[in-house]
Amino acid sequence: MPPSPKPRIYLAGFDVFRADAVEHGRYLKALCAAHGLEGLYPFDNEVTQGLTAAETAALICNSNIAMIEGCDGVLANLNPFRGAEPDSGTAFEVGMAVALGKPVWAYFESAGTLREQIRHDAQGFDAEGFQVEDFQLPRNLMLACTWAGSSETAESGVEALARYLAHM
Repeated sequence: MPPSPKPRIYLAGFDVFRADAVEHGRYLKALCAAHGLEGLYPFDNEVTQGLTAAETAALICNSNIAMIEGCDGVLANLNPFRGAEPDSGTAFEVGMAVALGKPVWAYFESAGTLREQIRHDAQGFDAEGFQVEDFQLPRNLMLACTWAGSSETAESGVEALARYLAHM
């Protein structure tokens, strides 16, 4: 990626699975631009036609990893996806960014702590017999203890991340 005078922000999230994924990506990138950031959306990558499914998956994975390596921060959609937890691919991207020392700003609709979000019995176990952690956090501690901050919407997240990066 060529150098950019604007901080580059990787836009992580299950948004790529939306029916309007390309349009939504353009919207997120425009939000970034309005706040002096350059949004990097996974669909910005070229996907070679004619590859096998496994080759395509590897290409997408490696391209997204390269985007994360080249970014200055990550904006992560940590809303629940296909269940009570955030998308596993997004969780991977957040972990990678944290490991690389890049700030992550999360966004998700407030629904209280994990204990408030997930049904559990009096001892704190869910219907499948697993303990629901009780750290008064809105997401798993490995996410909540490593992000730079969180907001309830992509719009407020972009704005907050821009302010955060300006003061680093």
